[in-house]
Amino acid sequence: MILGINKNKKGYIMKLKNTLNKTIFTDDSVHTFKESVELAIQKGINLIGANLIGADLFGANLSNANLSGADLRSAYLRYSDLHGADLSNADLSDADLHGADLRDANLTNIDLSKTDLRSVNSRYANLTGADLSNADLTGADLSNADLTGADLS
Repeated sequence: MILGINKNKKGYIMKLKNTLNKTIFTDDSVHTFKESVELAIQKGINLIGANLIGADLFGANLSNANLSGADLRSAYLRYSDLHGADLSNADLSDADLHGADLRDANLTNIDLSKTDLRSVNSRYANLTGADLSNADLTGADLSNADLTGADLS
């Protein structure tokens, strides 16, 4: 599946294409990039390996999303709901996740280096092998999180 989100005069248009490049779903009812991503997740579209570099997803509902291997470098995810999301092998270096909800998220082998993780809720998250080097964890709740092999330098 290929997800394309493009800007038009009215807002954004989202198209989902199959592996043969045939459009199987289109929606032009969204007005912001954030709404496009949220709608894709609500429709059950996985965003494996998605390029979301620098995306403004402030307060987005991304709970239970499949964002494994996604590139979210420098993304603005402040106060976003990523509860139960799969972010394994994703790159969130230099991202802003201040106040985000990461409860029960799969964050194995994630790159969170130089990331703002102040006041995040990461209870029961799987952070096995995560790179948290130079991340700001002030006020973060990591209770019952699995930090096996995580880099906290």
